[in-house]
Amino acid sequence: MRTGSPSSSGSQSEEGSSSSDHQQPQQEAQEQEQQLHTPTHAHAAVPAATSEEILAEYGSNLKLLECNSQVAELLTILRDKNTTRSDFKFYADRLIRLVIEESLNQLPYTHCDVETPTGAIYEGLKYRSGNCGVSIIRSGEAMEQGLRDCCRSIRIGKILVESDANTHEARVVYARFPDDIGSRQVLLMYPIMSTGNTVLQAVNVLREHGVPESCIILSNLFCTPIAARTVVNAFPKLKILTSELHPVAPNHFGQKYFDCI
Repeated sequence: MRTGSPSSSGSQSEEGSSSSDHQQPQQEAQEQEQQLHTPTHAHAAVPAATSEEILAEYGSNLKLLECNSQVAELLTILRDKNTTRSDFKFYADRLIRLVIEESLNQLPYTHCDVETPTGAIYEGLKYRSGNCGVSIIRSGEAMEQGLRDCCRSIRIGKILVESDANTHEARVVYARFPDDIGSRQVLLMYPIMSTGNTVLQAVNVLREHGVPESCIILSNLFCTPIAARTVVNAFPKLKILTSELHPVAPNHFGQKYFDCI
């Protein structure tokens, strides 16, 4: 199903000209501009939120990827301005894979008994219903391969959200989903969430296509407290899985991942 067209007036196509490739990340950055109003100082470290703090303030539907030493290193590399583009993409893909795999743990499962080659019965699990992914163009497309690596032949839809250059108001200009998306569990993929405005619009269009709020899992890499509060208040039944809740988001992610800097 489609809403508008990726090449309609006032919109950007992900397959557009080179100038469009540069403009799209800039438009995505407009969704993230508000948390940058407070100046940050090079030597002023800002701590990320802990799982306990998140549970107390945002509720159980916002989950944080366990920050072990491996995850902490990945977060550090991706935030380092000296990281090369090839290293950035390599380590971003590693973090994406971890987030996607943990997001899959949030899906509903049901018990399933199978017979092993020796004739024994094994009591296992299987997905309760069909699943699909939806990426928010363009930065969300960086997470698609990670989902495909975990779920063979999974269907993936797309949403294009643009921000008005003057008002910064987000609006959906293109949406393409499987026809039966209303009966599926949806993994909504968007790596950087600074204000939450883009995600609000994406969730609204999913609901318009029959997807219950409780059947949407937002797979996210970096989220600010402002964005988390905005999305949780608007959609309390939505599940959010992120690797880090931090006041300063790495807004260069899409540009550097797609080599648009």
